[in-house]
Amino acid sequence: MTGHILGEPGTGAHMDDKAAIRINVGGFKKRLQSDTLSRFPETRLARLLHCQSKESILELCDDYDDTEKEFYFDRNPALFPYVLNFYNTGRLHVMAELCIFSFSQEIEYWGINEFFIDSCCSSAYHCRKMDQDREDWEDRSDEGSTTSSFDELLEFYNDASKFDKQLLGSARRRIWLMLDNPGYSVASRIISILSILVVLGSIATMCMNSMSEFSLLDSEGQPTEDPRFETVEHFGIGWFTLELVARFVVAPDLLHFFEHPLNVIDLVSILPFYLTLLINLVVESSPALANLGRVAQVLRLMRIFRILKLARHSTGLRSLGATLRNSYKEVGLLLLYLAVGVSFFSVMAYTVEKEDSEDLSTIPACWWWATVSMTTVGYGDVVPVSIAGKLTASACILAGILVVVLPITLIFNKFSLFYKRQKQLEIAMRSCDFDEGIKEVPSVNLRNYYAHKVKSLMASLSNMSRSSPSEHSLNESIH
Repeated sequence: MTGHILGEPGTGAHMDDKAAIRINVGGFKKRLQSDTLSRFPETRLARLLHCQSKESILELCDDYDDTEKEFYFDRNPALFPYVLNFYNTGRLHVMAELCIFSFSQEIEYWGINEFFIDSCCSSAYHCRKMDQDREDWEDRSDEGSTTSSFDELLEFYNDASKFDKQLLGSARRRIWLMLDNPGYSVASRIISILSILVVLGSIATMCMNSMSEFSLLDSEGQPTEDPRFETVEHFGIGWFTLELVARFVVAPDLLHFFEHPLNVIDLVSILPFYLTLLINLVVESSPALANLGRVAQVLRLMRIFRILKLARHSTGLRSLGATLRNSYKEVGLLLLYLAVGVSFFSVMAYTVEKEDSEDLSTIPACWWWATVSMTTVGYGDVVPVSIAGKLTASACILAGILVVVLPITLIFNKFSLFYKRQKQLEIAMRSCDFDEGIKEVPSVNLRNYYAHKVKSLMASLSNMSRSSPSEHSLNESIH
């Protein structure tokens, strides 16, 4: 065995309650009475009293001197007095000048729970810890924004550099920048404004065409298209087609052109018109295929997708799309909460209302009512009539507010991040000058970029260490 202080191996003997152990914490030496340590048997120092071999001792300390009977700990000696004060008083105190993150790690190492922090320090400690977590989150958000913007900016320059090896590359690059980057120049702003007006005009025409005040009848009394609306529609289709073809012709990489979501939207906005023309030609040549005319009516309704073309000219819409694309977990969580709530309250409503209300006589019928209530829409088409039903409805509405609000906060934080990143990217792109070709990448503070990378790595390692079960938690699970 390592020494008589802990007893001979295999004997099961423990240190006498009046004995003392010598510890050395980063050069800070102290003798501690075993009865003082035994008051808190789950802590690291108290567990040393029950070790029966040198191997078990070295699992709890960094080194052990069998001759001097001294335990060595490679920890911060400035924080160890707080641990000593805990053994003497049974309570932890936190000074204002301490780093909360370091203090939290230190007491976790010694096996001391935050529960022992005295009431005079507990409130300030937890508030400072929450503030630290929020600052870390904001730093990670800024780091993600800077890194993503930097990567996208490099991708933008990579696409622009492809024109140098192509025929009429300089002219094509100028047109590409003018069409794909609204706000890059005066010409691009004019094209952007014109495109927005055409989109809004096309949507307005489609809405007015559905109104009886603007409907026309043919000789047979059937509704027909107003020639003025047809003119606006054809002009819009011509403009959208010209935009898409021009972007495709000057694209730096034709093979990957339709991998960009905005280009897919441009294609979808004009595809229904040409498919409708094709179907009408087929129906006229083959009357037996007259049912295809219904397909043409459905395709005409797809013109509403043109409103998505505004995303090319709106930073907010692009940020919203990126947020939804990267928030599928939060959206799934929201749908799960709603599904659980709807299922629960629909059964409750059915139980208390099946004899009093015909509208809530089946559970599937109650699903509609629970969905409308939890989303706080409240159509009022189906309502409970009994007192128990109204109490159930009140609980359903309150639960719906909580269910909807909780994931929305996470989604909003992501939207703020993507909006900030998109604005940074647009500013960087508008400051680019390719008149004399590409000589260097845009000015980027590489020192800050590297610092963000290192900080992100350190934060990840810290989170891994904090997320792993502590020895204190393992000891609790064993017992």
